[in-house]
Amino acid sequence: MTRRGLLIILSSPSGAGKSTLAKRLMAWDDTLRFSVSATTRAPRAGEVDGREYYFRSHEEFAAMIAAGEMLEHAEVFGNFYGSPKGPVVEAMDAGRDTLFDIDWQGGQQVRNSSLGKDVISIFILPPSIAELERRLHGRAQDSAEVIEGRMRKSRDEISHWAEYDYVLVNDDLDATESRLRAIIEGERLRRDRQPGLNDFVRGLNAEFEARRG
Repeated sequence: MTRRGLLIILSSPSGAGKSTLAKRLMAWDDTLRFSVSATTRAPRAGEVDGREYYFRSHEEFAAMIAAGEMLEHAEVFGNFYGSPKGPVVEAMDAGRDTLFDIDWQGGQQVRNSSLGKDVISIFILPPSIAELERRLHGRAQDSAEVIEGRMRKSRDEISHWAEYDYVLVNDDLDATESRLRAIIEGERLRRDRQPGLNDFVRGLNAEFEARRG
């Protein structure tokens, strides 16, 4: 009973733990496919086309949008980023789930796409705003100015929490990962995600009929 693959969307404000949780999920289940984004920005040192990103020119990216080949896309500081549809459909047809680490705007586009019925969306909340800021400072990756900008943006991001199927408060990383696993395993077992069930039950009924005969 081969099932159709899922599109699993993870969203959160910066610092809530989304990327760490995504990496943990990939380590937990090696059948999960991580959605590689396309971008018009130039590759950085050590980046490989098709691994970190699919690097495309502005013209190529625009053509992909026009042809309906992007599940979602956005412009960020003059460059475009988005999720190509083709690899996701291939994975779905093979029964593999695809994990998206995207913001609420990208998630909204994917949910409204032709593949929306196969989407499960999960929003990760921080336990408090003070803890969110502490985590951003603790990463020691950004200046105080950048962190302040991320904090301002987080309020808007958190305001979209009710658009998601599931909302988890990441107050403990291990516990949150466990809850994520439970969500995914439960969604995989939903009746409408098991296309072979009708034929299987017909077989059971045929066995009943044979016993009566």
